[in-house]
Amino acid sequence: MRILATVPHVKRLSLNIDLGELEDEPEEFYLYATMVNIACGGHTGDATSMQRALALAHRAGATVAAHPSYPDRAGFGRRSMSMSNVELERTLRGQMTALAALAKANSVTIAAVKPHGALYHDAAHSVEIAKTLLQAIASVFETRITLVGPPRGALFNLVTNDSYAREGFADRAYLPNGNLVPRSQPGALIINPSLVAAQAVRLARTGDFDTLCVHGDTPGAVDVARAVRLALEDANLLEEVA
Repeated sequence: MRILATVPHVKRLSLNIDLGELEDEPEEFYLYATMVNIACGGHTGDATSMQRALALAHRAGATVAAHPSYPDRAGFGRRSMSMSNVELERTLRGQMTALAALAKANSVTIAAVKPHGALYHDAAHSVEIAKTLLQAIASVFETRITLVGPPRGALFNLVTNDSYAREGFADRAYLPNGNLVPRSQPGALIINPSLVAAQAVRLARTGDFDTLCVHGDTPGAVDVARAVRLALEDANLLEEVA
């Protein structure tokens, strides 16, 4: 549920964190996320990690999102893969079905889907990939699911209702045209907690986003997540979890 802030014309945002990705992932992460994106076996993750992430997210009162990707563990899902629409739909359906089954067994609701890495960006540029992702989602979830993705592009254009959450990245550098600095370039990741927190507030105040992301696999990510959470709360920009 999105709640209007007391600041005129500015909506409160959710803070989403990509989790269930690391073997030594600190539980503290789950205290700062209002939405937890759980890796479900594509770029990483297995039944054990999904079970743990679901339990911790539920305990923290965070919304749960499935975080499917290309089946690319070696590249952590950050490399585009050439796959037929049938192959891609099958692997995405399998990943989300695995998480959905565990969630159901633990009475946890999956409320959103956020594609990971290269799939995220490819779905923004390719109508075919975007449609395949949407078909996979529809085949797994009977209830309406919020889709988290870029604020423009093919995927955004295909989802025309309020079930789309436009995402900004608190810990990624942006180019002047609004695109992300490629990870292959220096300075693509912002790891200074104060700088990330300042960018989070700046992005939130534009009104161009519905959710902000902090990655869980970057250096000092817990400190970064804590700083962002506090900064958004202090600025009255953080969405309340229903």
